[in-house]
Amino acid sequence: MAQDDVKTIDQLNEEADIAADYLEGLLDIADYEGDIEMGVRNDRPTVQIVADDDTDIKHLIGRNGEVVDALQQLTRLAVQQKTGERSHLIVDVDGFLKRKRQRLRDIALDAIDAVKDTGEPVDLKPMNSFERKVVHDVVREEGLKSRSHGEEPHRYVTVYMRSKAEDDELEDEE
Repeated sequence: MAQDDVKTIDQLNEEADIAADYLEGLLDIADYEGDIEMGVRNDRPTVQIVADDDTDIKHLIGRNGEVVDALQQLTRLAVQQKTGERSHLIVDVDGFLKRKRQRLRDIALDAIDAVKDTGEPVDLKPMNSFERKVVHDVVREEGLKSRSHGEEPHRYVTVYMRSKAEDDELEDEE
């Protein structure tokens, strides 16, 4: 499937089903109790692991989300193995990604305020691609611009004011 091809809702639901089966197997192996909730959000299949036991669930998140990130990568590979196509599946554990998005939004808004106050660009700490995308989206929504710099794993975002020429271009497009 070409990168520009959009997957149907049935294909996205199939990916979520495959992912749920895979994650249920992993939970059984690890002897963790958990419910799996599936869905599609922003044209991406999503799978959420929800558990009653806070102790076990914390192990599935890990320090700074490292375990949930690894679970996502492994689950995407399992889906790709079954479908033959790359998946943009999102795996979340107990709402971790929602809380992470909100923290990143707050960081981006603080940087935006600093840029507006001083007029100077603000560099943020290194982030992974998911984190950078969240920041770029917030910055764009707020009418500023941002750019990623550096090499992984030290890639970071800089937030800038839009130049007068960019503002004029935006007005011309409207």
